[in-house]
Amino acid sequence: MKNSREIKVGIVAIICGCLLYFGFHFLKGVNIFSATRTYVGMYSDLGGLVQQSPVYIRGYKVGQVDEILYDFTRDTAFRVTISVAKEIQLPKGTEMVLCSDGLLSGMAIKLSIPAGEITDYYAGGEMLPTKVEPGPMESLQEGLLTKVDIAVEDLDSLILDFRQQVKEGNLKKTLANAERITDDLIQTGQDLKRFTHDRLPALVNNVDTAVNTINDVAANLREADLKATVARVNTTVDTIQSVLTSKNGTLGLLLNDKRLYTHIDSTVVSVDSLVTDLKANPKRYVHFSLFGNKDKKKK
Repeated sequence: MKNSREIKVGIVAIICGCLLYFGFHFLKGVNIFSATRTYVGMYSDLGGLVQQSPVYIRGYKVGQVDEILYDFTRDTAFRVTISVAKEIQLPKGTEMVLCSDGLLSGMAIKLSIPAGEITDYYAGGEMLPTKVEPGPMESLQEGLLTKVDIAVEDLDSLILDFRQQVKEGNLKKTLANAERITDDLIQTGQDLKRFTHDRLPALVNNVDTAVNTINDVAANLREADLKATVARVNTTVDTIQSVLTSKNGTLGLLLNDKRLYTHIDSTVVSVDSLVTDLKANPKRYVHFSLFGNKDKKKK
């Protein structure tokens, strides 16, 4: 009976030890039932990386940091060992990137897989190339420092320019010009005020008179007998058209009788020929005129 009790106590102690072991590793995030591959990376500064920190591939957790060893006699003092699930094969050229795991979550390892065609893989236990990626606070601080440096340089240039202007006396000239411009603006304001007070009412009255005149003209046009005027114009046009198309009148005969047109055209051609011959042989007509006068004297 005594021995059976001791056996029970031993079995309970073993079960508690196993539960404690598995529970401790479970809380650490270690899956002891799955096989893993280990890889090693060397860093000169961890920036707060600790054991059990997560390992990511494109934002997906694939493992954790198993061990961190240090040797401060070397520049790359920290030796970091990570474990990755065995079913995940890392191609050659994969980098261990030390990065920030959020603003308040500390540091983590990000595995950067190279682009392009994959021809070979790591078997496990190899030392991977490492890289450090600045966190958001470091990037923000670097950007702010850069902007502050630029602002300080601009301020220094502005101060130097101001001092140079003071030494050369240009500042006094600028102030004098500004004062003169201010006086001109004051004078312009006074002139505008005087114009508004003295001349603007007269201009408004003239505009009112012009508008009234235009209204009177429009009223006169509305009162005019436009229909009678248009009727008289149409009657005149009809009369002109009847004269042009009539065959009894002189103008109608001239426009409609083709023989009269032909006769007039031949007469014009004959007169043109006579004038041309007169210009070419003036003596002939002078001789005819002289002999004609002698005949009249003999009679």
